[in-house]
Amino acid sequence: MNDGQWHSVELTSKRDHLSITVDKDEGATAQTNIALPLTSNTQLFFGGCCAQGSNTECTNPFRVFQGCMRFLTLDGHPVDLIKVQQRVLGNYSHLEIDTCGIIDRCTPSHCEHGSKCIQTWSTFHCNCSNSGYRGATCHSSLYEQSCEMYKHKGNASGLYYIDVDGSGPIKPQIVYCNMTEDKTWVEIQHNNTEMTRVLSSSEKNQHFAHFNYSSADEQLAAIIGQSEHCEQELSYHCRMSRLLSSINGAPLSWWTGGPGPGQVRTYWGGAPPDSHQCACALQRKCLDSRFPCNCDADHGQWTDDSGLITQKEHLPVRSLVLGDVQRPGSEGAYRVGILRCHGDKNFWNAAFFDKETSYLHFPTFHGELNVDISFLFKTTTSSGVFLENLGIKDFIRIELASSTEVVFSFDVGNGPVEVWVKTSLPLNDDRWHTVRAERNVKEASLRVDNNPVEMRDAPADGLIHLQLNSPLFVGGTASRQRGFLGCIRSLQLNGVTLDLEERAKITPGVRPGCPGHCSSYGPLCQNRGRCVEHNQGFSCDCSPSAYTGAFCHKEVSANFKSTTSVTYIFKEPRELLKRKPAVLPPSLQSETTLTGENISMSFRTTQSPALLLYVSSFYREYLILLINKHGEWVC
Repeated sequence: MNDGQWHSVELTSKRDHLSITVDKDEGATAQTNIALPLTSNTQLFFGGCCAQGSNTECTNPFRVFQGCMRFLTLDGHPVDLIKVQQRVLGNYSHLEIDTCGIIDRCTPSHCEHGSKCIQTWSTFHCNCSNSGYRGATCHSSLYEQSCEMYKHKGNASGLYYIDVDGSGPIKPQIVYCNMTEDKTWVEIQHNNTEMTRVLSSSEKNQHFAHFNYSSADEQLAAIIGQSEHCEQELSYHCRMSRLLSSINGAPLSWWTGGPGPGQVRTYWGGAPPDSHQCACALQRKCLDSRFPCNCDADHGQWTDDSGLITQKEHLPVRSLVLGDVQRPGSEGAYRVGILRCHGDKNFWNAAFFDKETSYLHFPTFHGELNVDISFLFKTTTSSGVFLENLGIKDFIRIELASSTEVVFSFDVGNGPVEVWVKTSLPLNDDRWHTVRAERNVKEASLRVDNNPVEMRDAPADGLIHLQLNSPLFVGGTASRQRGFLGCIRSLQLNGVTLDLEERAKITPGVRPGCPGHCSSYGPLCQNRGRCVEHNQGFSCDCSPSAYTGAFCHKEVSANFKSTTSVTYIFKEPRELLKRKPAVLPPSLQSETTLTGENISMSFRTTQSPALLLYVSSFYREYLILLINKHGEWVC
């Protein structure tokens, strides 16, 4: 309780009962049946006691109280401390009346994201437990901002916490990251993703379904906003249950989607927005060309209208209303799939600076009390300024001082402060490197890649507000000297991504985007998988290996003994080969592709001869792939 904060104490004494309560509902109560004899003549000492005359002596096993007291009450009546000061009521010594000498360092609190502020006489501390954030002021998130970031750290598919705005106000959320061979999907569940049957009922004209998501509304909006593509399945299986068309032209069914409670949408999955159609109408394949949906044909046989909603502004699907469920014989079943998104627009937002005098400028950065800056860079030069923002006297700057040194410098009025990180390996190797700098009222820190964090403590009672007023320069300085040559990507200030690509499109000497990711992320492709470059990211080509998955890490091979085999039964016999037998070159491990049916395999063996593959069709046509005694492949 010695945290420098106000606490309440209540002592209640009755004839045979004594109780004490600390901090009311948030604290605790202790009680005993031992009587404490208090009378109107009893002397009460607050804060300590001393000898009173020659006959009465006050003994106290504890030290006297040091701190502040207020709101003293006796039997429900407040004690007027001004009268005590005037010695009209009671007596005192060595006190300051009507003031508190403790500096309240927790009001206002500099601890963020709901963390608790605890202070001592000279400083304060933030308890970040269970907040999802870290640092001296619980400012920085413990988690990555997207599934894409987890993938590029080598993480496989699974459940992860993501914090879409980093140090911003949106709380972390748990999602499923599905790392496929070519895309990274973030998948968000809701309360009913299964196929749900709807039976006819004369008691109600409509069937209503509402979908609650595992993420809050602001989290959903942030994920959808930062993704390149989002989709959600919307399906309706029907038998004598119409979907959209009615006699008076009003839609029989609809769904709501988008931010907040969503807006009414009258098109179905796979159809264009606001078309009042289903996917079959777009494909001109509806059961009855007079109607825009298969279900609207009102057939007695089961059919369906299914497809994906891909308009990001209309997602997620919030609720569903089915309006033709009251007629005898009407049956239906609906399914609203999970929300799936891929493509992190923030993570791949990049700019290439090809001149030392080139730079991008943005509005003044406002981070008076807390600043966190993170970005990735790659370069072949040994020095250059990443970013700079100036004030009248204050400033903030991050630069590459040498091929192995990054410096974070700033001034909030207490004099310039520099935080240096020196790396063991050169940073001008044309590979992506990560920089994260943070400054708050207690300390400043800098980290480069996985090197140890370097920190500097702030003065205990110094100036704390960073006051800037000039434009923010990226890739250069206000004086246009020592500009940066290379690529900067995913630049975020206090959780907000700067759109480098859009600004680069209109700035001479700067190009949007930055290729060349396999030099950094190629080692993530395992088991002889090949790294394939993309404009935004990379993928692993697993065809040279007997593995699959995002990083060619899932084995799909089998270990055969001399007496074992695997048999596949094809549903439809097909002609497997229309060419003469060919002898293939010897190899211990390679890939074989046969045209026509594209049968592919890779193998590793130490024995020959060996039967690798036997395929037959109608017992007349067949294909045999084997190794003969000379180690040659024979087809």
